[in-house]
Amino acid sequence: MPNKNYKARFKFCDLEDKYSSWDKSRIAILPVAYDLTASYKSGASAGPKAIIDASRYMETYDDETGKEIYKFGIYTAKEIKQTGAKPEGIINKVEKEVISILKAGKFPVVLGGEHSITLGPVRACKKIFKNFSVLQLDAHRDMRDSFQGSKYSHACIAKRIVELTGLSQAGVRSMSKEESGKSNNNLKTFFMKDMVNNMAWVDEVIDSLDNDRVYVTIDMDAFDPSIMPSVGTPEPGGMGWYETLVLFKRLSQKKEVIGFDVVELSPMQGNISPDFLAAKVIYKFLNYIF
Repeated sequence: MPNKNYKARFKFCDLEDKYSSWDKSRIAILPVAYDLTASYKSGASAGPKAIIDASRYMETYDDETGKEIYKFGIYTAKEIKQTGAKPEGIINKVEKEVISILKAGKFPVVLGGEHSITLGPVRACKKIFKNFSVLQLDAHRDMRDSFQGSKYSHACIAKRIVELTGLSQAGVRSMSKEESGKSNNNLKTFFMKDMVNNMAWVDEVIDSLDNDRVYVTIDMDAFDPSIMPSVGTPEPGGMGWYETLVLFKRLSQKKEVIGFDVVELSPMQGNISPDFLAAKVIYKFLNYIF
């Protein structure tokens, strides 16, 4: 379980101890430095550190909600690193850590790393909550059964999730032929080409979630590369900042969000704007949830 006495060198928002200790925090940040199955541009293993570093320079007062969410306490756990040659090992580690966070009554925020790590917190939520839905923001459908010899590749994460619970996807604009089948009872996909001409897409996405409890996985390539170029596969035509916030705000009002992750940030030397965006989206989402 997370080391209660661990003091991170870089703490999310650079909080003083009274707002970042394990005992006093309601929110737990779990960094996972991992990109073993990256298929194009690697570098997502550096994402968690870049996000935490950028968060140290954010204003902690939110002008929209009037909240200072850091006062709920935000603990930053020790970074999990890849130690084996297969993704199953790190997925199992993340699952165990998230189970410990949930059992302690804390809200988990997992920082990736590539998208395959999401299976860890989803499995943890399945054991703790039993019934819940998953919302995936992503440029890709990630519904391959296997990719490059692994069922636990980043390209298979949605396939593994639908084997456990219901999944709704938003922002999708790229897939292989084998992934192009229609949605089913356990999978609802909202394609970006349809979302841009549909003012009601936010409510439709939320209404597609079958359970009141929702876990959210945010692949940073869901955002348009004009504001988020620091990803492994920057697909054009993605989601914007404000429409994403509208989704998060309304989701938090209508559903119980039980945790979320932010994955696939691959920091670019000389361009810190995407790192800051990733940190900011975490803090904004927490403001809506709490």
